[in-house]
Amino acid sequence: MGSLFRSEEMALCQLFLQSEAAYACVSELGELGLVQFRDLNPDVNAFQRKFVNEVRRCDEMERKLRYLEKEIKKDGIPMLDTGDSPEAPQPREMIDLEATFEKLENELREVNQNAEALKRNFLELTELKHILRKTQVFFDEQEGGVNQTTESMTRALITDEARTAGASMGPVQLGFVAGVILRERLPAFERMLWRACRGNVFLRQAMIETPLEDPTNGDQVHKSVFIIFFQGDQLKTRVKKICEGFRATLYPCPEAPADRREMAMGVMTRIEDLNTVLGQTQDHRHRVLVAAAKNLKNWFVKVRKIKAIYHTLNLFNLDVTQKCLIAECWVPLLDIETIQLALRRGTERSGSSVPPILNRMQTFENPPTYNRTNKFTKAFQALIDAYGVASYREMNPAPYTIITFPFLFAVMFGDLGHGAIMALFGLWMIRKEKGLAAQKTDNEIWNIFFGGRYIIFLMGVFSMYTGLIYNDIFSKSLNIFGSHWHLSYNKSTVMENKFLQLSPKGDYEGAPYPFGMDPIWQVAGANKIIFHNAYKMKISIIFGVIHMIFGVVMSWHNHTYFRNRISLLYEFIPQLIFLLLLFFYMVLLMFIKWIKFAATNDKPYSEACAPSILITFIDMVLFNTPKPPPERCETYMFFGQHYIQVLFVLVAVGCIPVMLLAKPLLIMQARKQANEEVQPIAGATSDAEAGGMSNGGSHGGAGGHEEEEELSEIFIHQSIHTIEYVLGSVSHTASYLRLWALSLAHAQLAEVLWTMVLSIGLKQEGPVGGIVLTCVFAFWAILTVGILVLMEGLSAFLHTLRLHWVEFQSKFYKGQGYAFQPFSFDAIIENGAAAAEE
Repeated sequence: MGSLFRSEEMALCQLFLQSEAAYACVSELGELGLVQFRDLNPDVNAFQRKFVNEVRRCDEMERKLRYLEKEIKKDGIPMLDTGDSPEAPQPREMIDLEATFEKLENELREVNQNAEALKRNFLELTELKHILRKTQVFFDEQEGGVNQTTESMTRALITDEARTAGASMGPVQLGFVAGVILRERLPAFERMLWRACRGNVFLRQAMIETPLEDPTNGDQVHKSVFIIFFQGDQLKTRVKKICEGFRATLYPCPEAPADRREMAMGVMTRIEDLNTVLGQTQDHRHRVLVAAAKNLKNWFVKVRKIKAIYHTLNLFNLDVTQKCLIAECWVPLLDIETIQLALRRGTERSGSSVPPILNRMQTFENPPTYNRTNKFTKAFQALIDAYGVASYREMNPAPYTIITFPFLFAVMFGDLGHGAIMALFGLWMIRKEKGLAAQKTDNEIWNIFFGGRYIIFLMGVFSMYTGLIYNDIFSKSLNIFGSHWHLSYNKSTVMENKFLQLSPKGDYEGAPYPFGMDPIWQVAGANKIIFHNAYKMKISIIFGVIHMIFGVVMSWHNHTYFRNRISLLYEFIPQLIFLLLLFFYMVLLMFIKWIKFAATNDKPYSEACAPSILITFIDMVLFNTPKPPPERCETYMFFGQHYIQVLFVLVAVGCIPVMLLAKPLLIMQARKQANEEVQPIAGATSDAEAGGMSNGGSHGGAGGHEEEEELSEIFIHQSIHTIEYVLGSVSHTASYLRLWALSLAHAQLAEVLWTMVLSIGLKQEGPVGGIVLTCVFAFWAILTVGILVLMEGLSAFLHTLRLHWVEFQSKFYKGQGYAFQPFSFDAIIENGAAAAEE
């Protein structure tokens, strides 16, 4: 079977590289992305490895590039991203890159420092300009206002005792300081001044209307101008300390009006000069950043590739001559020739004359699991790997999930209208996938939708198909082929009698409907739910049993591939017989009932004589005698049914001890024989104990080599496995009834939205009715997309995922492997870009 159904065959290889060619060869392997290297120095500290200095140099270059990126984003400059991935530079080019980044960083830091100094100077001049303007207002309020203000302030500042002394000493001289403070600190600043100076200061303040730019971080801050009048040096010192504590900035303010006007003119001149210099500085900074933005993405790719190469080289070992590097790696068996060609290209690029050597090694380790995917199968494989990575060469459920997953989803979501919305959304993402993939976003929900675009499209298409089968589109039916039911009553009888029922014998043509369901069931009353209930419940059980049988059959492929004869004979066959004789027999009874019994038949095959499948199955398992049937009806559906059922139950019950005891007893017998003989029977023992996924030497050159398991543990493991399978067969069959439940719930929700929302708008008439219908339709469309498509779709998706993980994959899929993680530049660059965005 191809790699689509199983993981790739892997080989453990040993690689010998000359020191001068190692860098180029690893670079070629990174572009190829098909080699997973093993760490041959697990006990060596990361700081003691050979190429740790080169890795540190790359870290330093990444730091400088992140600094440039931060500055570019701060200015809102778009970064050129051509989508191309440049090759990894040669080691000698690292010096040029380091010099370029060092020059750019130093130049940018110098420009930023100059710009910050200029902005700080500009801020100080701007604050001084506002101080001179505001204080001029304080001093020149009205004609003669200066003397009046001074006199009032004098009275406020001088106590009663000082007032008596002041009468003999002449006029009082007041000092003042002016400055700027953050507006939010002003109330606390006023309180502190009043308490510390005991009310012996006079404060005037005015807001600066325009916000000012903080030169440190570029934020816009709101400030206020203040002027404080006081008397004496002691108060002056105290006021200055309070200003310093509140980080207020004090500026010199002349007392004379002429001096203030002269200083204001000088400040305005310096502000204009600073504006010119600041503009030139910003232009120069912008030119530097624009030039860097053109190459920043490529520089990041180059540096990350160099760092990845040296990090990989640190996993290698040096031989005794210090001239050859030795590596061990897992490679896909089919790609060995491609890898050898890449190594040859790397050797030619480096100019080395010694070719690299790639030797295949024999090992007992379990190889990694590698499933090749493309953009279509990648999402389905991700669903499987989320449950657990497949063991090596185990059957891969992903190819079958491509069909079964959207189909089981559609059984629950079946609606032609809702499926069309989902399919169109998926198709739009598929058609625009190149452009959407280029628009990288941090929105995790959108990334999930885009990653599963093919799943969404298939789920929509399959839902359209099941919607046609159910004949359901937004809770209404399509009358494509007409109806096979005909009315034998007049119109008045039909309209007046709400409980009128059609008889299959007289009102039904007898021929099956061409495709899907007859549209007349849409207008049926209570019988509509009864009919859909019986139909969907039975098809849920039918699909579930077939799905589980298919899962058990898949385990046969695992047993035969790994040549596990004991598991094949004493696990697979009893499991299949148990499932077929009980649950598949129940499915056959459903078809027999559908074929043999009908409402148009006479007794004993009329509708009244049809037995209940559930009651029949319970009586079968419990060996109960069926209740007497109605008059002229038969007890059983076919001749010999009782004896066949008893035989089936006895054989199914007999399979349980075979599953429980056969394998452990054979293992115990094989071990006993091996201990009695001189030479251990390695083949028999390994075959008997291969309970899981042992890997034969003929498959990829790797085999399972595990310690002997205790017999008690084998018995316990087999008991748990048997009990889980027997009880799980019952519970898993019942679990598929979720197909029936969610399908009915989805149909009823759609009908409720139509009846209680859209039908209100459709009943309106006239011009007003058109407006009402538009509004009602918009509301109905929002509810339909939000509830029935998104929420119901998510619910059906999760239920389908559970059916595959638990009911289907538990029959054959262990998922105990580990993923193949090759050294790939594409993956490293993608992960690095994602980490940088976070």
